[in-house]
Amino acid sequence: MKRRALLSLCCVMTSLLMAQQVAHREVTFEVTNPYHQPQTDAPVVINLHTLKLKFHPASAVVTCDGEEIPSQLDDLNRDGVVDELAWVMDIPAQHTKQLTVSFSSEQKQPHYPARTFAQMLIRDGKKNKHAQAESITVPGTANVYNLIYGHGPMMESEWVGYRIYFNQKQTLDPYGKFRKRLELEACSFYPSDKQLAAGFGDDVLMVGNSCGIGALKGWDGTQATHIEPIASRTERVVTYGPVRAILEVEVKQWNYQGDPIDMIQRYTLYAGHRDLQIECFFATPLQEQTFATGVQRIMGTETVMESDHEGLVGSWGRHWPVTDTVKYAKETIGIATYIPQSYIRKEVSDKDNYLYLMAAPQAQHFHYYTMFTSRKEEFGYPDAASWFAYMKEWKAQLQHPLQVKRKR
Repeated sequence: MKRRALLSLCCVMTSLLMAQQVAHREVTFEVTNPYHQPQTDAPVVINLHTLKLKFHPASAVVTCDGEEIPSQLDDLNRDGVVDELAWVMDIPAQHTKQLTVSFSSEQKQPHYPARTFAQMLIRDGKKNKHAQAESITVPGTANVYNLIYGHGPMMESEWVGYRIYFNQKQTLDPYGKFRKRLELEACSFYPSDKQLAAGFGDDVLMVGNSCGIGALKGWDGTQATHIEPIASRTERVVTYGPVRAILEVEVKQWNYQGDPIDMIQRYTLYAGHRDLQIECFFATPLQEQTFATGVQRIMGTETVMESDHEGLVGSWGRHWPVTDTVKYAKETIGIATYIPQSYIRKEVSDKDNYLYLMAAPQAQHFHYYTMFTSRKEEFGYPDAASWFAYMKEWKAQLQHPLQVKRKR
C-alpha cells in the first residue's frame, strides 16, 4: 500500500511539474479601424506585461476569421523575456474584427515568410570579408564609420531600405527600389553591376550634413547640430522580422544644452510600410531641452518643400547621390516627416534642412515618423504634387491608429 501511495504521489507530482513546464492561454482581442478609409498592413502591438499571463510566452499564434496571421514576439530590452507581440493586418474603414491569440510557454513559434530584414556587418578590409554583429559599442571619440560595412546597421521592408550612420551624424540614409521585394541581404546597400541589371535598387540620396530622412538633431539657435560630444555610442539590431525590423542607437552622456543626456533612439519598420516610427527614450526626465528634426533640402536646383505648419513637412528634389555620374543617374526623391503637435515648439530652417523644434519637458519619451519615396519605384509617386498629397493622407492615417481592446 505504501509503495502504491508513493507511486501515485510521484505521478501527481510529475503531472504538476509537466503542467508548470508547458503553459497555454488564449486571449481574445477586438481590433477597430476608426478611420474613414480602409487600412492595409496596419500595425497591432500588444504589451505582454499588461496581460498577466502568469508565465513567459515563448510562442504565439494569432488567428482571425479562421485564418492565421503572421506575428512575432519581441524581447526589446534583451533580458530574455518577451515584451511585445506584433502583427500587421488589413481592416475595412470603421470596422471591428475579433482576433484570438494562443500563447504557449513552449518554444514552437511558427515560421512565417520574411517581410522585413535587418543586419549590421563588421568589415575586414584586408580579407574583404564581413561578420554579422548584433550590437557594437564604442567610445564617443572612436571613428568606426568605415569599419562597419554600409557605415551602420541597415533595415528594409519590401518597399524601402534604410541605414543609420555609425557616427555623430546618426543620419538616416535611404535605399530606393524599383520593385517590392527584400534586397539588402543580397546587396547590403551596394548592388553589383549584375544586380543593377536585374533591377535592384540603390542609394538614392546624398545626405551630407543634413538630417536626411528625419534624423534627430540638436539645435544651437541658428542651425542643426550633430549628436556630440558623448561618452559612448551603441548601435544594435533588436529584431530582424518577419513582421517588423527594429534598430536602436544608444548614446551615453550626450553633453547637450548644459545637461548630460542618456538616450536610446528606436527605429521600427513594419512589413508593407515605407514609413519609420522613431521613438526617443531618456534615462531621466527632460527639462527644457529643444531638439530638431524634419527633412533635408535636397541638393540641386529642383528642390521644393511643403509644410502644413502643424508638424508635417516634406521636400522633393533631384540630385546625384554618388559621385560616379556615368554608372549612376540622378535620383528624384520625396521625403516627409510628421511630429505630433504636442511636441512642437517652432518651425525653423537652416542651409541644409526644413525643421521643427520640439521639446517634451518632464517626459522620458517622445516619438515621430518619417518616410521617403523614390520616383523610380514602380509603385510610387511621379511628381512632387502627388507626393505632397500622399503625405497629408499619411498624417491623417497616423492620427487614427487601430484601437485594440481585450475581450477575455
